[in-house]
Amino acid sequence: MRMFRMQAAFVVTGLLAGVGQAGAQATRWVGPKCDLKPGHHLVNSGLQNLQSATNTRFDDQRQKDLRDANRLLTQAVTTGDQEKNAAAWYYLGRYYILTLDMAGADTAFTRAEALKPECKDDIANWRRAMWVPIINAGIAAWQANNRDSAIKAFRSANAINQLDPQGFKYLASLLYQAGQQDSAMYYFRRTADIAAKDTTYAQDRKDALYNLARIQHTLQRWPEAEATYKEYLTLYPNDVEVLASVGSVLMQTGKRDSAFAIYKQIIARADSVGSVPLLRAGVEIFQSVPEEPDTAAALASCRTEARANRLTPARIRVRCDSVKTRIVRERDAVAREAYRLSSQAFEAGVKLNPYSRDGLFNLVNTYLVLDDSAAMLPPAQRLISLDPMNRQSLRLLAFAHQRMGHVDSTLHYLRVADSTLVGDVTITQFDPGEQEATLKAVVANLRPTPSPPFKLVFEFLNIKGEVVATQTVDVPSIAPTQSHTLEVKAPGAGIEAWRYRKA
Repeated sequence: MRMFRMQAAFVVTGLLAGVGQAGAQATRWVGPKCDLKPGHHLVNSGLQNLQSATNTRFDDQRQKDLRDANRLLTQAVTTGDQEKNAAAWYYLGRYYILTLDMAGADTAFTRAEALKPECKDDIANWRRAMWVPIINAGIAAWQANNRDSAIKAFRSANAINQLDPQGFKYLASLLYQAGQQDSAMYYFRRTADIAAKDTTYAQDRKDALYNLARIQHTLQRWPEAEATYKEYLTLYPNDVEVLASVGSVLMQTGKRDSAFAIYKQIIARADSVGSVPLLRAGVEIFQSVPEEPDTAAALASCRTEARANRLTPARIRVRCDSVKTRIVRERDAVAREAYRLSSQAFEAGVKLNPYSRDGLFNLVNTYLVLDDSAAMLPPAQRLISLDPMNRQSLRLLAFAHQRMGHVDSTLHYLRVADSTLVGDVTITQFDPGEQEATLKAVVANLRPTPSPPFKLVFEFLNIKGEVVATQTVDVPSIAPTQSHTLEVKAPGAGIEAWRYRKA
């Protein structure tokens, strides 16, 4: 399942004076920015203890003041008949901030704001002032691969500030990575709902809806996935990959005519779509093909009915074999049409970017499934011109020659793929940016002896196939059945593709 890569960026903001990096380290009391009077001796005494706890330099005095503030303010809102006193709840929220209890602060501030709406902005400032260092701590823990600490931090951040969707999105992503898919779906839904209230968070909403739909899709929760995809498309109607995903859901729920109509709509819009979305749509169409049918239940039902009608064994066999044949033929017809439409999407994508290795690879594989020998060979040859040391690519070219009856070429490329390849090169990641492209690869030694060191020359191409940048990389000797990873960065604008060769 393709998910958005969500790079967590540290949040920068001017924290309120007196809060600092953490509420527990406050050194100067900051009063409310709204007209808020204690109105009761318990609340006033609690406020004085909070001020003392904030300003003192002695930890034992601070702890005593905090205990007294908690006791007095809690008494005020419970037995002191001050449950409708906004100041009591506000200062209780300030107490929870000083003790870093974000859930308690959220509850108290919510009650205070309901009673004193003009304090909304002040309370929002305190929420965000506490949220920023906690969210940043979660991001730092995430980047350090401390998943449990990151999850704990994001939960705490979300408790104090439920108006910013970022903490919910990060938490959802971590829970998904931890295999907690139901929880991930819950928090992606929360992210989308929060982000829908403010256009500033449009990208967060987009990410959340997409990820939510993909998880639902993977779990085969078809009605939910379809609904979420369609919600996404109301915002981004030109996203053909998601449109193809709707078609995939319809295929799985038996609405195949509707699915094919969507696929044809995508292909008809090919010239205005772009290479990458078309290629992704092609993958979605290809993967939507229904699995081989399990005919056992249909055959058992047929035989039971035939025996009840007292048919002879020979007639039972003829009748029920025809049932099996019909089921398989219907599935094969659907599969072939889906593969045909998938090939058209790949053809359109490769037409827009003739140097896309993945586009060519997928196109050749689709022709292979369709048994289209004549169409398979040219893109397979172009594939090898870009990716000459990848075993899978070499074997595809061998199969293409085999389908055309080219015995010598078939044997040659099989021999290269299986015996003489000095290293099996697999490009694992390609990220073209505005001014730089990053490529990651794995070189595997498939031989029983150490491979000799060699050099790879990478050329980074624009959409016309012109070389924008060239980088040469040393590949060391690799032990048998082991691999070597490499990363290449190429400066230059307009990079859309790559190719390499052994120096």
